[in-house]
Amino acid sequence: MEPAMENKLTLYGFNNLTKSLSFNIYDVCYAKSQREQKDYIAYIDEQYNSERLTKIMEHLTKMIGATVLNISKQDYDPQGASVTFLIAEGSMKPIGGDTVVAHLDKSHVTVHTYPEYHPDTFLATFRVDIDVATCGEITPLSTLNYLISSFDSDIITMDYRVRGFTRDVKGKKLFLDHKITSIQDYIDSETLLKYDAVDVNVYESNIFHTKMLIKEIELQNYLFNTDVYELPPKTRLMISESLRREMIEIFSGRNIF
Repeated sequence: MEPAMENKLTLYGFNNLTKSLSFNIYDVCYAKSQREQKDYIAYIDEQYNSERLTKIMEHLTKMIGATVLNISKQDYDPQGASVTFLIAEGSMKPIGGDTVVAHLDKSHVTVHTYPEYHPDTFLATFRVDIDVATCGEITPLSTLNYLISSFDSDIITMDYRVRGFTRDVKGKKLFLDHKITSIQDYIDSETLLKYDAVDVNVYESNIFHTKMLIKEIELQNYLFNTDVYELPPKTRLMISESLRREMIEIFSGRNIF
């Protein structure tokens, strides 16, 4: 679960920190023919078209308390979709004591989808990239559990970075305005039990990276238009091994097998 937030910092003017979250998922599927591969791509492309992605992003912006200024969305031929939100954030209290409302029109949310399939092994992959950039007090890490639950994710990679600095009322520079040791601290414990997770963090630069790989493969969930009991045991084993190899290579970011 997301850690409890500390008492808010008293700042001099605006909080100028920029917080960027890159959320990337892969969903792997097995289709028993090239025709079914294409049918799967068409199915997933329709399930996650720009209209549905827009609804997911609208809910995300409400979660972080942002106001949507502009929406741009596009579906692509033969597949894929993109949605971009320009968002504004809340109010700040200047040192003078008068409360003012200010829009920081430097924040955005984007999502892109990349359905594709392997030419030989009948594996198909659906990839989603989501980027959330905010300025000020808002941290996009609070949206992680919602994002994970919005997609069927076999592999998840997340990058979080805080850039710039702000100042407290005494003029001291603040390069980070909230405590963080790992992205995993913001992910529900029940979710983490389902994945193997690895961190690569650069604390001196406020850079945090976590990648997660699903632990258990229930074969029926990875078959498109096929019942697992229609397949002989050797075929089930072959498919399971192919799926696991594909996931391990995506998780590792290199060709292994």
